Amino acid sequence: MSEANKSKLSGKTTLREIFETATGFERVAHQFYADLVPKVSKNLRYLVEELAEEEQGHIDLFSGLANNPEVEAVMAREIARPVADGKFSDCVQVPDLGENPDDQEVLHFLFLANEETKHKAELEAIYYKIVHSGGV
Repeated sequence: MSEANKSKLSGKTTLREIFETATGFERVAHQFYADLVPKVSKNLRYLVEELAEEEQGHIDLFSGLANNPEVEAVMAREIARPVADGKFSDCVQVPDLGENPDDQEVLHFLFLANEETKHKAELEAIYYKIVHSGGV
């Protein structure tokens, strides 16, 4: 039985598994924005390009941390898996804006994306507090 399966059966997960899921979310978001760039009007293209670059920055940050020997012990730490833990990756949904989305649709989506970015920043702050100070 693999270590991942043992972890699932024991009701525990590792920080590395959580980190890998979060990185997967960032990859999906990056791909979505990169695919959206040629579809939006020139007025909004720079905004979507910035979002794609931001998501790539998140991927680079997460990958760098995951491969940092100083955080290796933290990444292997097991934590209790929440009782209601579903597969978060199954919940990743990107909107279908079509081949020629109008500016209003894109701006509405960009507002929501900005809100998501704020939440991500809050999660990163909690993560750094846990990793660098030993607890919340």
